[in-house]
Amino acid sequence: MLTEERFQKILGVLNEKKAVTVSELVNLLNTSESTIRRDLNALSNLGKLNKVHGGAVGIDKNLTTEEKDVKTKHDLNREDKTSIAKFSASLIEKGDFVYIDAGTTTEILAECIEEKEATYVTNGIVHAKKLIEKGCTVYILGGELKLSTEAIIGVEAIKSLKKYNFTKAFFGSNGVSIESGFTTPDVKEGLVKEEAINRSKVSYVLVDNSKFNKIFPITFAEINRAKIITKEIGENKFKDYTEILEV
Repeated sequence: MLTEERFQKILGVLNEKKAVTVSELVNLLNTSESTIRRDLNALSNLGKLNKVHGGAVGIDKNLTTEEKDVKTKHDLNREDKTSIAKFSASLIEKGDFVYIDAGTTTEILAECIEEKEATYVTNGIVHAKKLIEKGCTVYILGGELKLSTEAIIGVEAIKSLKKYNFTKAFFGSNGVSIESGFTTPDVKEGLVKEEAINRSKVSYVLVDNSKFNKIFPITFAEINRAKIITKEIGENKFKDYTEILEV
């Protein structure tokens, strides 16, 4: 296949899906990973797409690919995050089997949890430590450790999740929008979130109002797949698509 043909097919996929991984393109175009990476570099230099870790996303005016590390995010909107976390903790009941996603708001959730007769699973290193210090029963996913978010990600983490069926799950999200749903910058992290949300009876996404109308490269769930817990919504339009719990 000629280079120009591959370019057109890659852009066609992005026009339909908004995001694509390198492995998906390797299978679709029946070519090598190195060729796909060169193509993505070339298209990025031409301003036709945005490269992200593990793939590419289409150009979007609301899109951002920047991700702050945990230390930077830890004290941002701390008061709102604490209110959201305290309310979220109150939803956990005796006998629940709970998934807690890595992230700064969910870390505060781990600090606020009082229910010791629930069982917890997490991909957050710090979260697991805080929960076990409280005397909770905790399982941590196996897999690749991502330093910047202190999260366990990757294929092994997804395999670990497949055996679980959660009663409740609590997630963080870098962005929330009606058109793109709940989004995150990293493909591997997004795939873990997606699997966990699919394994949960009820899912909650914990976000402060700075996350609304932000779009990051990877959608891990459509907006109607989870309830949103936030300090204040600001815009009523989101309430037409999912349940909003304002604290």
